[in-house]
Amino acid sequence: MSKIRLYFDEDAMQSGLMASLRDRRFYIVTAKEAGMINRSDEQHLRRATAEGCVLFSFNTGDYAAIHAEWLASGQSHAGIIVSPQQRFSVGEQLRRISILALELSAAAMRDRFEYLANWGR
Repeated sequence: MSKIRLYFDEDAMQSGLMASLRDRRFYIVTAKEAGMINRSDEQHLRRATAEGCVLFSFNTGDYAAIHAEWLASGQSHAGIIVSPQQRFSVGEQLRRISILALELSAAAMRDRFEYLANWGR
């Protein structure tokens, strides 16, 4: 079972969360590292998918719409995880992402849209 890899769009690049995930051996690439600052949400999703990464963002509404459009048009993506900004502390986000990653492989995340709020067991 292949562990999910994460792509953080520019809205979600929180250094504390990314450092904590990297400390736990998560593969992470950021929009900044990928040279993707000031790009559209759809461009971020294309880049994440090309890198085999699940996109993580606080931009819930836009990515929900893009997810639906892509699936309706037969386009595939590596997965999307969204969370409302400032809803969870860094520690809580870390815990929830870790739970999700334990239960869902990279293959299982393909074409899925997950709300981080659903992973707080």
